[in-house]
Amino acid sequence: MSSEQSFMKAAFFGVVAEDLLFPFPSLAESEQDTLRAVLDRVRRALADTDSTQIDRERRIDEPTIERSRAAGLFGLVIPARYGGLGLTNFGCARVAQELGARDPSVALFLLTHNAIGARSLLSFGNDEQKQRYLPRLARGESVAAFALTEQASGTDAGTIRTHAELDPATGNYLLGGEKPWVTNGAEAELFTVFARTSRPDEGHKPRLTAFLVERGAGVSTGERLETLGVRGVSVTPLNLDGVTLGKEAVLGDAGRGYRVAVAVLNDARIALAASNFGQARALLDRTVRHVAKRRSFGRAIGEFPIIKDKIAKMMSDCYAVESMIYSTAALADQGVEDYSLESAICRVASVESLWRVVNESLHVVAGRGYVAGDGFERSLRDARVGFVLDGTNETLRCFIALAGLRGPGSRLEEVESAMLEPLKGFGLLRRFAPRRVREALRRERLTRASPLLGREAVMFEECVDALQEASLRVLREHGREIAEIQYAQKRLANVAIDLYALAACLARTTLALDNRGETGARRELDLTTMFASAAHARMKSHLKRLFTNDDELRKLIAARAYTDGGYPFEVV
Repeated sequence: MSSEQSFMKAAFFGVVAEDLLFPFPSLAESEQDTLRAVLDRVRRALADTDSTQIDRERRIDEPTIERSRAAGLFGLVIPARYGGLGLTNFGCARVAQELGARDPSVALFLLTHNAIGARSLLSFGNDEQKQRYLPRLARGESVAAFALTEQASGTDAGTIRTHAELDPATGNYLLGGEKPWVTNGAEAELFTVFARTSRPDEGHKPRLTAFLVERGAGVSTGERLETLGVRGVSVTPLNLDGVTLGKEAVLGDAGRGYRVAVAVLNDARIALAASNFGQARALLDRTVRHVAKRRSFGRAIGEFPIIKDKIAKMMSDCYAVESMIYSTAALADQGVEDYSLESAICRVASVESLWRVVNESLHVVAGRGYVAGDGFERSLRDARVGFVLDGTNETLRCFIALAGLRGPGSRLEEVESAMLEPLKGFGLLRRFAPRRVREALRRERLTRASPLLGREAVMFEECVDALQEASLRVLREHGREIAEIQYAQKRLANVAIDLYALAACLARTTLALDNRGETGARRELDLTTMFASAAHARMKSHLKRLFTNDDELRKLIAARAYTDGGYPFEVV
């Protein structure tokens, strides 16, 4: 398989691109030593961090920030030549996991600076911009923020009203507008701002340009917003009033800011997912300790089967999400050109897994989870930000499905052109029956999974086949309207999420079996078996409901609720 291909885009065509995931990534001993040293810095820097105080005071205390600076945590992704640590995506994900486990507010603060702010410059900045800003960012002298979303736009970048008008006489841009929700807004000295550089009345998708904007004349932030969770992170409005910018402030190419935003968020999702996993793992570990100590009816509550079931589900969830995250980080480090589906899947799966872990943990600890002061209720509030941070899960599910339907890559040009037809005029696809698609793609089976995972490998293969068959049928039935068929998109995305999770588990457990044998890898083997059974059942259900469902009834009920203005019934 070439580096331009995507594991999950191939899966939508019934192709098992196993060379992209097998073997599961492992670091050389020297890389492990380097990463362990960085993790030790993180632990020492945050050892005295008081999460209760951060939550109560709604700010990260200066000693924590100063220790983070001293530990180099503001330069996680910045290359050593600019004063940073220069971590790989794998390394950054592992540090993000540690940060999430230590304190979600500190994690979001540092990851917004590193994985979004500094990453924007690394990916799209020119040499002069990098030399000017990256050393300051690496030292923590400047904090970076990312200003994309607007009040009216939400996840629709096409409605952005912040504007930058080019003056032909001077070659400067005049920037104006407001960004209502900017993470790190209060501390940031450098903002990546996305503004419209085409007329707002043109009646088509605007041309956006990314600008590097320093705090100064015409650049101000408003009062911090009171958030439900991660209260230590500042979220503020950013006001831009007649800001004059030279062409040297343009990040990337003028008019191609949308490309900048998509690429940066694509990379950032890996780190954000790892932070979510770190929170989930820390909470799971705490819950396991609780059930071992808490006694009821003369024995530890962890001995009761209903509690064991909850712990097992949390363990399985965490194992699958962790496997996906590090598989995806490795894809990025290997130079695979397109891992957009995989990173979006990690982001959705990690958020929802964290939410399930939080929910089950609060069930287990009972009343302790409902009162403030013990950390469990704070975990519930902190976990919620993941659902909206870089786009809603609903939006990302639509992206996963529609991007998957577009095809596995340029190598399969004939089939891809057919899959693109719904966006251009649905005609060519009808020439391709599932059998002909398989022949064109020369689909391979999953051959690199351990023989001890034979049952689970067959489940995976069956669901790849079913996903491909369902994708073609959906496209035949809906054609160019597929972009509006969100019930189908949701179900296809759910299948894709479980399918990728299962593939990552198979790769990881195969490596464990190869290295330690069946006895040594028993834990991984059992978790994969459990996850595979549950995922297989979910995927079969989603695929069945693509074509046998009550979707139209649900739409009708919702439409009536809109007409009624809510719930219309009253017993008196």
